[in-house]
Amino acid sequence: MTATATGTTAPVAPGGAATLRRLHAARAAFALVWAVLLLLTASSAGVAAAVLLVLYPVVDAAAAVVDARHGRAGGPIGALVTNVAISLVAAVGLAVALSSGVPAVLRVWGAWAVVAGLVQLVLAVRRRRLGGRWAMVASGGLSVLAGVGFVLTAPAASLVGVAGYALLGGVFFLVSALRLRAAGRGDRPGT
Repeated sequence: MTATATGTTAPVAPGGAATLRRLHAARAAFALVWAVLLLLTASSAGVAAAVLLVLYPVVDAAAAVVDARHGRAGGPIGALVTNVAISLVAAVGLAVALSSGVPAVLRVWGAWAVVAGLVQLVLAVRRRRLGGRWAMVASGGLSVLAGVGFVLTAPAASLVGVAGYALLGGVFFLVSALRLRAAGRGDRPGT
């Protein structure tokens, strides 16, 4: 989840795909560990779950900053800046919603998932020449659908669904990292 603020597409920087691959691999590992930890703490909805819920969008924002600063991998910078902003707003919204209970948390998470999924779709389409983007298109689309589901089912849902959402997102980031690795083999000098 690189172009200028005006929405134009920047050229692919040397090593941009490699940076994106490493970033997606790190995001996959984080999401998978995070999902397991949330599953272990979701039933109590205590302090550990609260910290995890706020941490996830903060890490998403940090990943977008890394992507924008180091990746420059041919996508919209404006979308990355948007992603940082909505993720930080989501973190604050989640922190506030935690005092109102799980349904409020799920509504905030769902709204964030919809907007973040749309941003992810834009980035995946703009970065299609890097290869391996189908996983990010699927992830963005499913994020939008899951977000709507979280909002609509918030009164009856639990935090376990959020863990499943992150787990699936981690799988998509892993697939993307692997596809970027395969696509990048042809970019190396001498190949």
